[in-house]
Amino acid sequence: MKKLLNITLIILILIFYLNVYKYYSSAINLKTKDFNRININQIINKKISDLPILHNDTSNVIVFNDAFSNNVNDGKSRNFWNLLKSE
Repeated sequence: MKKLLNITLIILILIFYLNVYKYYSSAINLKTKDFNRININQIINKKISDLPILHNDTSNVIVFNDAFSNNVNDGKSRNFWNLLKSE
C-alpha cells in the first residue's frame, strides 16, 4: 500500500511539472512575453496616464511646535551620554 501511494505521488508530481513546462514553453505564452518585453515603455506610459491626480488638502494642517527648544534650555543637564561611559 505504501509503495502504491509513493508511485501515485511521484506520478502526480511529474504530471504537475510537465503541465507547467508545457504552459511556459507554449507558443502563446512566448508570444505574449515577447510582446510585453518589446512594448514595455508603451504599457508603462499607458498605466501612468490613467493614474488619478489627488489634490493637496493638507495646507495649514500641521503647526510646528517650538516648545521643545524652550524645554531643552531649562538648565537641567542631560545624562544620556553619561550612561554610556564606563566607570
